[in-house]
Amino acid sequence: MNTTNLTDLVNYQYGTEKIFDKAEDFLPIYGTDYVELYVGNAKQAAHYYKTAFGFQSLAYAGLETGAKDYTSYVLKQDKIRLVLTCPLKSNNLISEHIKKHGDGVKVIALWVDDARKAFEETTKRGARVFFEPRVEQDENGEVVRAGIHTYGETAHIFVERKNYRGLFLPSYVKWESEYNPTPTGLKYIDHMVGNVELGGMNKWAEFYAKVMGFANLITFDDKDISTQYTALMSKVMTNGNGRIKFPINEPAAGLKKSQIEEYLDFYEGPGCQHIAVATDDIVYTVSEMRKRGVEFLFVPGTYYDTVADRVGNISEELEILKTLGIMVDRDEDGYLLQIFTKPVEDRPTMFFEIIQRKGARSFGKGNFQALFESIEAEQERRGTL
Repeated sequence: MNTTNLTDLVNYQYGTEKIFDKAEDFLPIYGTDYVELYVGNAKQAAHYYKTAFGFQSLAYAGLETGAKDYTSYVLKQDKIRLVLTCPLKSNNLISEHIKKHGDGVKVIALWVDDARKAFEETTKRGARVFFEPRVEQDENGEVVRAGIHTYGETAHIFVERKNYRGLFLPSYVKWESEYNPTPTGLKYIDHMVGNVELGGMNKWAEFYAKVMGFANLITFDDKDISTQYTALMSKVMTNGNGRIKFPINEPAAGLKKSQIEEYLDFYEGPGCQHIAVATDDIVYTVSEMRKRGVEFLFVPGTYYDTVADRVGNISEELEILKTLGIMVDRDEDGYLLQIFTKPVEDRPTMFFEIIQRKGARSFGKGNFQALFESIEAEQERRGTL
């Protein structure tokens, strides 16, 4: 694929915004290529994400395709690709990962123009090798992939697709399924949040700055993100074109166990806390997901008593937002609407955020108090606060 075609493909994937002004960004990233979760039963997990979130069947790898020790189902909704992978035997690394962490994010794959160069640039700056560049081929061309480690047992894989016209990756086949519920309006991954141990936030913020050329977009301290009982600190790291945003959270001292400490206890180490997915119509998306059984955090009704004073005029009807539990916040660029699911597995670990941005570039600082009180109420019911 030539450069012009690649530019066209990126514009198709991400709209007409020009993102090829690479500036001083030594690691240009075009977007999130896919997110891979290690799960205990990929077939059942795929059914859940199709039913509840509106994902569609895309591709499959397993015994029938030559994979001897794992099965993977690939789901797609607009620009989001989820890969759900489970082991076929007990004695492999996937099994060990699930035994320790439960279901969770293993790989955050990043779409690049040159995977070999991305690997070289990051490893020479100190990244630990997950796997060295490899070329994967089939009748549709070739994909080059290479991987590095990040916090905990999470990995980044660089994916180069410019010479590939296939469905997903070589060794995957089309996943034929008669069951494809309608999408819920999810568009793309807005950001992904990592929880790290006490003292780890600055270490991993420095990793993204030094190793991957990211910048610190915003920092929240324990005065910004706290309640009567718990607190946390966060640094939001972003790449050169702003397509990739990784908030890094660590616990802060409080009277009781924070949500970050609860996550670290049950995930048994650092990992991806939540995936924020964007929509153009959050009222429709959340209404659909509620009908399909997705559980969201409860927002106290008193939260909405001051929303109008705090955020000013918005297009949505406040009573509808209150009914659905959607929160609103404003910054100097506009406003955003957001809501958080409860954990999507039995361990109180990973969850999803649904977000709609109407100009705002921030992360809902004005909602932190209500959000954390809601999370603490869930922790109290679990007996982990």
